[in-house]
Amino acid sequence: MSQHTEHTHDEHAALSKKKIWQVFGILLAITVIEFIIALWAIPGKHMSQHIGNYVYIALTLLKAFYIVAYFMHLKFEKVGLQVCLSVVFIFIFYFIVLMLIEGGYLHLHMPLV
Repeated sequence: MSQHTEHTHDEHAALSKKKIWQVFGILLAITVIEFIIALWAIPGKHMSQHIGNYVYIALTLLKAFYIVAYFMHLKFEKVGLQVCLSVVFIFIFYFIVLMLIEGGYLHLHMPLV
């Protein structure tokens, strides 16, 4: 028979109200930076669209990490599961970068019909 352990409140005690507000502040700051990039930096030509896309994607993935780690409690899981999911996350990031590079190439080198 498999043994099931009960989750106690002490296992997640590290996620106190202070930590939740800290993570909320980080997510809010990242979102504000994304809005500044999308509404001011790129339209005002302070940042190119190409660089803006990469920065925006990196910030969005950073937000996804914080949401998964703290609010979905991955931070409190075993290391094996963390590594397994991190590898998947790295591959997703890699494929996003590949799609951006390929899309940029096609945009530059394919004539419009």
